Amino acid sequence: MFWRMTGLSAASPVDTILDKENFTLEELLDEDEIIQECKALNTRLINFLRDKSQVEQLLRYIVEDVPEDSEKKRSFKFPFIACEIFTCEIDIILRTLVEDVELMDLLFSFVKPDHPHSTLLAGYFSKVVICLMLRKTAPLMNYVQEHPDIVVQLVDLIGITSIMEVLMRLIGADETIYSNFADTLQWLESTDVLEMIVDKFSSSDSPEVHANAAEILSAVTRCAPPALAAKICSPSFVGRLFRHALEESRPKSVLVHSLSVCISLLDPKRLASASYQAFRSNLSHGTLVTASPETVDGMLESLGALLKLLDITSSENVLPTTYGCLRPPLGKHRLKIVEFISVLLTIGSEIAEKELISQSAVKHCIDLFFQYPYNNFLHHHVENIIVSCLEVKRNQLIDHVLNDCGLVGKVLAAEKKSSLSVDSNGPTLPSEGKDPPRIGNMGHITRIANKLIQLANSSSMIQNHLLENSEWSEWQTSVLVKRNEVENVYHWACGRPTSLHDRGRDSDDDDFRDRDYDVAALANNLSQAFRYGMYSNDDIEEAQGSHERDDEDVYFDDESAEVVISSLRLGDDQDR
Repeated sequence: MFWRMTGLSAASPVDTILDKENFTLEELLDEDEIIQECKALNTRLINFLRDKSQVEQLLRYIVEDVPEDSEKKRSFKFPFIACEIFTCEIDIILRTLVEDVELMDLLFSFVKPDHPHSTLLAGYFSKVVICLMLRKTAPLMNYVQEHPDIVVQLVDLIGITSIMEVLMRLIGADETIYSNFADTLQWLESTDVLEMIVDKFSSSDSPEVHANAAEILSAVTRCAPPALAAKICSPSFVGRLFRHALEESRPKSVLVHSLSVCISLLDPKRLASASYQAFRSNLSHGTLVTASPETVDGMLESLGALLKLLDITSSENVLPTTYGCLRPPLGKHRLKIVEFISVLLTIGSEIAEKELISQSAVKHCIDLFFQYPYNNFLHHHVENIIVSCLEVKRNQLIDHVLNDCGLVGKVLAAEKKSSLSVDSNGPTLPSEGKDPPRIGNMGHITRIANKLIQLANSSSMIQNHLLENSEWSEWQTSVLVKRNEVENVYHWACGRPTSLHDRGRDSDDDDFRDRDYDVAALANNLSQAFRYGMYSNDDIEEAQGSHERDDEDVYFDDESAEVVISSLRLGDDQDR
């Protein structure tokens, strides 16, 4: 390399240490340039680090906890550097590790029950194991297969996020691993790993355990070996999940995270990022889980128990707020139930729709929409519920929303009294001695009203229902039309004239166009400048000859002037 040529640079501090007759691994780890030298494939350094005794010592820094009074280097720096050496992905060092059973035993001793599990060291352990998964997949999986207790131990430590990430990749629920190693995952299909994970909802009270268990199960619904995917969407597995969720003695976090798994089963793409979706098209080892009618039926069996939890009359909790108080607050578990109903309506299951109608699930959700006027998360999900019901082609669902739920009447009632009611028996109460504030769901109410009008053009049932209500017609003409005009952002001048073609401009274009350039004046000045040779350059004679040109030769229209102005601005930016 250029910086290693004789006479052009000083010797590396790492080489200086290696030149000593007696040096220790700690001396190398204490040198700041050791990672850089590893990445530069320093032969002497790598030959030293590849030795089994050195790899063992590096592993001990990662998996062995130290007393609190230990030196900071031993507690923090050495474990970090040791982890970074492994993650440099030097093949000969990784090979030394995976080909030696004793070293692998030492690495996975970290997850044994009698071992302390520091969060810091768990992160380093996770990085090393994931590195082996990427670079030494077959040897690692063979080792884990020969030691099935490792999977059990990882599940027991699922509350540590770093360990959860290892387990997620180990069972194939990760989009970046195993695209070419599907055969190594077949042995997992005969294990009870999914059952062990879902049972953590029952055996642990830790919200972190519940959240991480749900994260793994949701990942399995998006990308997993076919056998695991078939198991997780089976009615028996869904029933097992709901049994844990609906146990009265369990914390509410069990219900919340169990419903997150069900939502992911119904709509696997819901929690997936755009980059993940782009990558999934190139994968062949995993399968995207789709909920079968049997899976949906298994969920509907517990719908009645879920709807009972939406009842707010029996709760006596009070939450003070800036606008008053909530008695009781909505809570994460009720919000998650509403979201579950929202997703259930999007799958197009007629059986699910009939069950939701018969148990008044939609009506419960719409009532909560107006009872909690300041919970925008709730408003978002309920708006999706209403739109899903109105856009469906089955008249039974539309009739249920319009007549049984009284949607139009509730919209008009909210519009009449747009401030929080002082005499309300609902859960949202204003502060005493203050003017009641305006309710916070007016924006969603306006969008729902506009959606009704839009769908009335294609649905005679909605159209007739709106026409029969004279109060709606009057409110639409006198209030809604004016509100839409005021809230139309494309009509906001904001100090400058607007036009339709401005809508698609990007921010860079805005930065240029929004300057107060008088194009006509600049065009005239440029014309005069070129006419009288005001610019001094190497072409003085050409500039002077411009006196003899016709006016047409130096005329600048507005469009040409904008081009020149843009060029001048570009040059100005380059000079900065």
